[in-house]
Amino acid sequence: MATAVAELVRLSLISFLLTSHTLCLTANPATTSTITKPKRFVTKLIHHDSALSPYYNPNASIRDIVSRSVKSSAARFTYLKAKSTNAFLMDDTRAGVVPEKSATEFMANFSFGEPPVPQLLTMDTGSDLLWVQCLPCTKCFKQSNPIFDPSKSSTYKTLPCTSPDCILSSPADKCDFSNNCKFLQKYLDGTAAAGLIATEKLTFETSDEGLSPVPDAVFGCAHDNVAAYDGQISGVLGLGPSKISLTTKLGSKFSYCIGSIRDPNYPHNQLIFGEGTKIEGAATPLELYNELYYLTLEGISLGQSRLQIDPKVFTRSPSGTGGTVIDSGTTLSFVVKSAYDVLSAEVQKLANGILERVQDPDTPTALCYKGTIDRDLVGFPGATFHLAGGVDLFLDKTSLFEVTGENEFCMAVQMPEGEGEDLNVIGILAQQNYNVAYDLAAKKVYFQYIDCELLEN
Repeated sequence: MATAVAELVRLSLISFLLTSHTLCLTANPATTSTITKPKRFVTKLIHHDSALSPYYNPNASIRDIVSRSVKSSAARFTYLKAKSTNAFLMDDTRAGVVPEKSATEFMANFSFGEPPVPQLLTMDTGSDLLWVQCLPCTKCFKQSNPIFDPSKSSTYKTLPCTSPDCILSSPADKCDFSNNCKFLQKYLDGTAAAGLIATEKLTFETSDEGLSPVPDAVFGCAHDNVAAYDGQISGVLGLGPSKISLTTKLGSKFSYCIGSIRDPNYPHNQLIFGEGTKIEGAATPLELYNELYYLTLEGISLGQSRLQIDPKVFTRSPSGTGGTVIDSGTTLSFVVKSAYDVLSAEVQKLANGILERVQDPDTPTALCYKGTIDRDLVGFPGATFHLAGGVDLFLDKTSLFEVTGENEFCMAVQMPEGEGEDLNVIGILAQQNYNVAYDLAAKKVYFQYIDCELLEN
């Protein structure tokens, strides 16, 4: 009897172990998938001049809006030029974070901590670090939302100096007295941000899935900040390619879709992170250099006519100067003088006898005409930026030209000021009506011509 009981116990134990092993084998793939494959994070993008923006001024004239945009683009070009040649003493995030001289074109709402505290960040593909102002402030600039207080969040954790993400300060000055990781960011306009690198729970208020949390996101908690002007934003959302970027942490894929930036009520601009990023359309090679995104621009057409421009003027030199950067913080596009002269001459040839030239006070070198785009450019051909891989980025009349006054418009592709400028920049107007998707691991950028509203379905 005892022998029979012992045998029954032994068989039951074997059955239990086999069942447990089977359950583990069944459960593991699902667990691994959940951890290693980030989901889709979607958030609305708010343009500087949108009715949803804290900068919105319903009484601003077209001239006021465009003047800011032109000055912002010029300042942004100066920043990109300096960054492309590595002309900074230390890592930076962007050229200014405040109005007038800033490149605050698009903003996104995130919430930090638990309980969540809403923060408004400016989107920047030309920098890497996600940072916000934090209490207690040694010095902080004005912002529209309450300043984030990490002491009131249950999910805030400072990063130790030994962390592999502690990379934004020199080895001699990266630790505070408690062995926490420090950062210091300096900007071309004198703006600076300093504080601690930490991790925190981020919450996306998405358009399609409600609230989407991201645990342990690396960010800069900035306590000592200097700005040339008071602003509205809380900090910067860097979308660059470094390992500290939120983009990299969420799977090295992101996309943005930009519709009409001049319609203050347009609601469908959006930013998507993670494996659920919509990677569709034509792909062109992406090159990462000095933490900027470079494309291979091979030529420009106006209508069906390929312009006689030497492709070498669009390429980076062996020393690293020049080339073509795609950027989210520049409204206008810039091409070197030799390319601009050819494009401008071709536009003038088509417009002569039809349109009256005028000079714009903000950009005396720009090609400007009296009239309106919708009325006076009916049938006018668009331009095409020809990219490597057979990809054509088409600029229709609302992307090739920009309204600059009540009865005036200018070409939105300009040449940079200063002699010998060799950097080309594809700005956001040229990317209107496209979903632009970055796959950093595959080193490709995808362009899909689409109504951004369709991405919400």
